[in-house]
Amino acid sequence: MGAIEHYSYDDYAQWKGDWELIYGHPVAMSPSPVITHQMVATQIVIELSDALEECKECMVLMEQDWKISDETVVRPDAVVICNEPHEEYITKTPKIVVEVVSKSSAKRDETTKFELYEKEKVPYYIIVYPHDLKAKIYKLEDKKYSKVGDFSDEIAYLDEPNECKTQIDFERVFRRLRGKR
Repeated sequence: MGAIEHYSYDDYAQWKGDWELIYGHPVAMSPSPVITHQMVATQIVIELSDALEECKECMVLMEQDWKISDETVVRPDAVVICNEPHEEYITKTPKIVVEVVSKSSAKRDETTKFELYEKEKVPYYIIVYPHDLKAKIYKLEDKKYSKVGDFSDEIAYLDEPNECKTQIDFERVFRRLRGKR
């Protein structure tokens, strides 16, 4: 029986295409996201950016590498980071991580990344289901995620990051998709 190969960030940095590295194991991120996925992710970034417009220490990024360790590099759909040095990748735990679920990523987003983000103490993890017009929001409490709720046309108020209050209006996030149904 052959050995399972184990990779590091140095290997990851050489790969062509879109990948993540989770506990030393490569995960392909292809094919590229569909239009619905990108539209929802973009709308969430707009909502977060608008909410944090006056916040001087936090910023919103889309599809940026977060190097957790030499064996784990993920690329969430959107993140809110605060007081981060300007590096090639995110080095500190984001305050908010958003993953927009596609058929190929659902299991990984709901289990592997859920556990990873919980372990890394991400204060808020938001899993968005574009085809269901729903987002599930989890908040870290006592080192475990507890579900804040399901959101589809409500405004979610998040008390992170730091003193900069954040909100996402999911009616606006899903507005264009509702019109297509």
